[in-house]
Amino acid sequence: MTTDRTADAAADDWLVGSLDLEGYLRRLDLPAREPSRDALAELHERHVRTFTFDNVDVLLGQHPGVSLGSVQEKFVGRGRGGYCFEHSTIFAAALQRLGYDVRRRLGRVGDPATGAQQGRTHMVVEVVLDGRRLLCDPGFGMSLSRPIPLEDGAEDDYLPGWQYRVHHTAGGWALLRRRDEGWEVTHTTDELEVRPVDVVMGHHFTSTFPGSHFTQGLIVTKHLPDRHVAVTDSTLTVRRPGQPTEHRPLRPGELDDWLTTLDVPLTPDERSRLLEKVASLDHP
Repeated sequence: MTTDRTADAAADDWLVGSLDLEGYLRRLDLPAREPSRDALAELHERHVRTFTFDNVDVLLGQHPGVSLGSVQEKFVGRGRGGYCFEHSTIFAAALQRLGYDVRRRLGRVGDPATGAQQGRTHMVVEVVLDGRRLLCDPGFGMSLSRPIPLEDGAEDDYLPGWQYRVHHTAGGWALLRRRDEGWEVTHTTDELEVRPVDVVMGHHFTSTFPGSHFTQGLIVTKHLPDRHVAVTDSTLTVRRPGQPTEHRPLRPGELDDWLTTLDVPLTPDERSRLLEKVASLDHP
């Protein structure tokens, strides 16, 4: 099969023709497969189990930007992760190169019913496959493991105990996650066209605005084989399907161990500066 089905990269605003697709698939330890629901699910799950969701570069003040070239240098070249704009940028590019019908979408984190005003600072990927629309969300702190249909009321419980549901809204779609106290809106996405400059602007805000939580504290999460782990500068949260959530303060010196467990490939200088930065944060 051929995996390069895109137009000339010079005419492609997203520059997906420049993606090192073979290198990306090697990182995931997957072969190139013809588009299918099973192949898409496998790719999505392997992605979220390979790369961390993190804001390390934002916190260190060294983020290279969200162009495909910068993102693939991190993900493919170094095996690093990042946050939603990076995950969805490289994931969408890989899907296009593999022959999928892809649309990039932006959304707002949280529940608009709470009255909190959130910017369009989350990025997801929509795939149209066999006439069905599917939501791919590889770059969220507690991300979907596999795509979920964009159909009102659609539910996913691929991992027992971790249930997700989609609701159609006036402006687009809401993704909900089942919590002990009921369903919680994680984010809402709209159906407006997304251009590369929109992603650059969203990234600029979230990575530089003093009120952005990405500039104020650390977050590193990953889907491990039997659990999902989220580490901040002060807390540890471990979720296992169908079991009570473990949530506790991070012990002194424990962050260094979790960076190893979560396989965050930092240089010695980055690791040292990150630990120093976290130690300097003012925890409540």
